[in-house]
Amino acid sequence: MAVLKIIEYPDPRLRIKAKPVEAVTDDIRQLAADMLETMYAAPGVGLAATQVNVHQRVLVVDVTQEQDQPLAFVNPEIIEREGTTEAEEGCLSVPGIFDRLSTRSSRIVVRALGRDGKPFELEADGLLAVCIQHEMDHLMGKV
Repeated sequence: MAVLKIIEYPDPRLRIKAKPVEAVTDDIRQLAADMLETMYAAPGVGLAATQVNVHQRVLVVDVTQEQDQPLAFVNPEIIEREGTTEAEEGCLSVPGIFDRLSTRSSRIVVRALGRDGKPFELEADGLLAVCIQHEMDHLMGKV
């Protein structure tokens, strides 16, 4: 595994919309592993491939204190949303800046492919839901 370079605002590459992954290959699995290592080293709780200058729809998260529940999402899509929440968010691409956002759903169901290439759905709320939505914004070229 490798720690990748996180690109920072105002780098224009952060505005590139990520393309769907055609197949979960060894390269995609390695990317997810490297992204997790990068996220933990930063330290952070989420990272989108866009932030490491790879413009494919891959994101990783782990919101646990122990950093022992890594999740990888390939081609994620939110299929259900419920409620709204206001949360203070930080970003590894905008270090040291935190902002309170009220545009997040309080509960989501996300569908994606895992590192094994198999589809899964995950219901998320709280910090996990906020984190997934934040990283999906990056995949859409939003900072």
